[in-house]
Amino acid sequence: MSETGWCSTVPAGIRLAVQITANAKKTEVLGPFDAVLKIRLQAQPIEGKANLALIRYLAETLDVPRSAVVLTHGQSNKRKLLEIRSGGLTASAVVARLWPAAAA
Repeated sequence: MSETGWCSTVPAGIRLAVQITANAKKTEVLGPFDAVLKIRLQAQPIEGKANLALIRYLAETLDVPRSAVVLTHGQSNKRKLLEIRSGGLTASAVVARLWPAAAA
């Protein structure tokens, strides 16, 4: 498996389509839904805190620097597009780390 509806390859690296729910009890991936990956964040949706928490979570999970995770669309929306700018990542590796059930 190389690509899904929520994870695809772009020239700069990998593009992720996510839908976030802020103010959750813990940060976790809920799974794919309607061509996005649903993620709960333990951050408030004010002053960009949820966006920063999302970038931090993805960087740690994918083992890339925070500067490699760029929010391209959806700054103030629950649906967001992000690019992971890393030549070493593949779409299948990202899927395996974020939603292992899809890679099995």
